[in-house]
Amino acid sequence: MKFFTLTAAACSVVSCVQGSAISGAIKHEALNALVDVELVRRAAPVSPQGYTPSEVDCPSSGVSVRLATALSQNETEWISRRRSATIQPMRDFLSRMNISEFDAGQYIDDNSNNESAIPNIGLAFSGGGWRALLNGAGVLKAFDSRTNNSTAPGHMGGLLQSANYIAGLSGGNWLVGSIYMNNFSTVDALQASPTVWQFDNSIIEGPPTGGIQILDIAQYYAALLSQVDGKRNAGYDASLTDYWGRALSYQLINATDGGPAYTWSSIKLSEAFQNGEQPFPISIAVARPPGEIVINLNSSVYEFNAFEMGTWDPTTYGFFSTEFLGTNLTNGVVNDGARCTVGFDSASFVMGTSSSLFNTLILGLNDSSLNIPDALRQAVSSIVQGITADEDDIADYEPNPFFGWNPTGNSYNHEATSLSLVDGGLDNQNIPLHPLIQPARQLDVIFANDNSADTSTNWPNGSSLVQTYARQFEPIGNGTAFPYVPDTNTFINLGLNNRPTFFGCDASNISSSYSNTPPIIVYLPNAPYLTMSNQPTVTLETNNTYRDAMIANGYEVATMANGTLSGYENWPQCVGCVILSRSFDRTGTTVPQACQQCFQQYCWDGTLNSTTPETYNPPLKLQAVNVQSSAAAPGGLASMSLMGLAIAVSTAALVL
Repeated sequence: MKFFTLTAAACSVVSCVQGSAISGAIKHEALNALVDVELVRRAAPVSPQGYTPSEVDCPSSGVSVRLATALSQNETEWISRRRSATIQPMRDFLSRMNISEFDAGQYIDDNSNNESAIPNIGLAFSGGGWRALLNGAGVLKAFDSRTNNSTAPGHMGGLLQSANYIAGLSGGNWLVGSIYMNNFSTVDALQASPTVWQFDNSIIEGPPTGGIQILDIAQYYAALLSQVDGKRNAGYDASLTDYWGRALSYQLINATDGGPAYTWSSIKLSEAFQNGEQPFPISIAVARPPGEIVINLNSSVYEFNAFEMGTWDPTTYGFFSTEFLGTNLTNGVVNDGARCTVGFDSASFVMGTSSSLFNTLILGLNDSSLNIPDALRQAVSSIVQGITADEDDIADYEPNPFFGWNPTGNSYNHEATSLSLVDGGLDNQNIPLHPLIQPARQLDVIFANDNSADTSTNWPNGSSLVQTYARQFEPIGNGTAFPYVPDTNTFINLGLNNRPTFFGCDASNISSSYSNTPPIIVYLPNAPYLTMSNQPTVTLETNNTYRDAMIANGYEVATMANGTLSGYENWPQCVGCVILSRSFDRTGTTVPQACQQCFQQYCWDGTLNSTTPETYNPPLKLQAVNVQSSAAAPGGLASMSLMGLAIAVSTAALVL
């Protein structure tokens, strides 16, 4: 599969920056500026009528709601293929981490026939709008062995290929969704595309007109109106989330019309996915009936994966086919004589649901300065008039697949004809850990990238971990364990929100009331390395220079400047150690001395400092890059701005 071809000119750029003291992320940007990049598109979209759901004959095997007592049969079969497919990438990755006096490659070889001994890895990308997408993209880029030079010493390429699960929430799910809707493309390819990830064009104004999406603003909004009207005219309710998701898709899905026929369940049709060659992607949303306030102790967390949609929480405790969402069911089965619905699970609707907090941006369509069709203004106004300000963030899933099902166990919504879902971060669990800590998935370690804006200065303070930790002690926790974490003041006072930290290192230090051992959480908070990456959550446009600087910053978050940051030179081998930690426990392997030193340095030791901190304003860890260039011209990669970015840091040194 072709992602890019290297030109002769690019080689001179590489050679001119090879000696730089700065890490490789910016060198990659210089390289990509002179690379002919081809964004690989997905196979044909599968929804027969685009964004409009369609009725089809139900499969002969039937469709029904199931209890959330275990993984689905589909996922069980898939994860076996995936775990086999990760053995060689994991062997290669752990060997490159170069754990002192320990042969990680031989360890994987010795246990390759014992699936339970091989580490089970998950990746989680938090919400936080475009800030979360861009910093998260840098982390994902660092983890991807397809990124140029990412498998060099000190880099983290191959962790993505070794992971079994990847979860995204709100802005983090824009990243995950965009990657998968574009055939599991690389971050490099999406950066270089002239048609997607062009964030210098406000989502309110529509896509650039120089690429394949040849629309002026009036045509753009006419398309949004037509697509959502099709759904409404077919008898399905439409909410602000429909418009928001459709608008979002023009920036995230490489298709002339924003891919209205692309569905979330179509991920399972990819040959690479079927063969277990990609991690299992999960999108997160939270249930909230109109008029209720969502908090982490009462919220039902719903997940969308390629096979199913539903929740592990005891409020509903059930799953239904993602592909057939929109089908009329009663008591968990298709109504007599009814057909099944397909196309309801539009990828844009799923991504919009996970980020419905941004629905209020659609209210900006009444701006008289924009050339918006009157019909669209009227459509949005009719929706707004029918709801209160407390309901404009709701994504309406009607018919509710859990209507009438299991009234004893499904106390939450068995009487509701509509399932109301909202932004996955509104319960303050802004990192999508919920699906990854479920005992049925048996993860060993989760790399949790936190791009939350918890502080007044838009930096994380560990709040999401605190919320997930507290939730386990309530009935809604349903026996799911989570490691001990400190309070948010301690996160700031001890600098835990400014560097990587491991939580849950000691498997024996878990409450005896839990039958399962929780995974170790590798906390990777957004911090300023190359640029002040604390962009406000609701940012409507970002020039390509700043976009690429944010992505490069995320690369450094993942790699600790490729193991060159003072005091973190051992980061690569410590990543290897934390991945193997639970496996060491299961196989009775003596923990290598190097790993013991890693755990002493990176594991939270239980120390607390809960005094109120001052306003959090962290300094840059590396020399700043220039992000003042004007927005890139529509229709192509800003080669000159990327070259300028590379030159600006080609002689940079670490800030001590």
